[in-house]
Amino acid sequence: MNNFWIAFGMTLFAGMATGIGSIIAFTARRTDYRFLSVATGFSAGVMLYVSFVEIFSKGAAALTQSYGEYWGSWINAGSFFGGMLLIGLIDNLIPSAENPHETHSEAEIMPLHNPSAPLPEFKEHAVAAAGVHDHRHQHHKLMRMGLFTALAIGIHNFPEGLATFFAALHDPRLGTAIAVAIALHNIPEGISVSVPIFYATGDRRKAFLYSLFSGLAEPVGAIIGYMAIVFLLNRGDAGIPPQLTGMLFGVVAGIMVYISLDELLPTSRAYSKGHDSVLGLVAGMMVMALSLLMMK
Repeated sequence: MNNFWIAFGMTLFAGMATGIGSIIAFTARRTDYRFLSVATGFSAGVMLYVSFVEIFSKGAAALTQSYGEYWGSWINAGSFFGGMLLIGLIDNLIPSAENPHETHSEAEIMPLHNPSAPLPEFKEHAVAAAGVHDHRHQHHKLMRMGLFTALAIGIHNFPEGLATFFAALHDPRLGTAIAVAIALHNIPEGISVSVPIFYATGDRRKAFLYSLFSGLAEPVGAIIGYMAIVFLLNRGDAGIPPQLTGMLFGVVAGIMVYISLDELLPTSRAYSKGHDSVLGLVAGMMVMALSLLMMK
């Protein structure tokens, strides 16, 4: 039971990082895009390294022990690509205009922390830069757009919470690494979430709260997933069976790799100057490798 609260605390920490990003958006005089590039690249490096070196191998060990070398390897590979398919389907349900990982221009972000800054001409920015959000809207659709955006982002964060929680539940050392990577990933996401909510409502406080609540989908998703497994298997305090643990590790690895390749690296490249993105990626892998070696 102690591991449960440790895992929940790590997942809550990772989810709440969207609020940190929102605070940065409203208080910083100027958005530090170089920091965002290095941070998201670092997060991708952590996720990729820990997925292939630690999580995937743990899943393979648990499944081969239960099903043998041949079928265990097949089930592990299937779980990995199943995780990618799961997050891919969820990502596909989120329209690009509300996707929290699309890049925002400096002109879009400026009015958040400077009330005197002019509102940008979104049509011009959308045409000028590929991937930039287009927040043109009619006044009567403001709240509807804000609610839909928050819901879409919450759904997107759901599997991230599952991944963090189940990794931490089985191995707090591993869960810590994933929680830090998810938190770093959620800081720029929180910045990005605040922009459409602000232009949808015109309310900075509401934009912050929506950004914060979107991150809370991660601990909520973790609890729902855990309770579903416990009650469906009717195991009480017996814990999760090793066969299911192995499959979950495969799914978690797939989710982490998809997030890194589809969201973090493109975002890091969009914010980067020179080799910032690659430097962050390599640094994340090195820090993850050193931490795993020192904890053995």
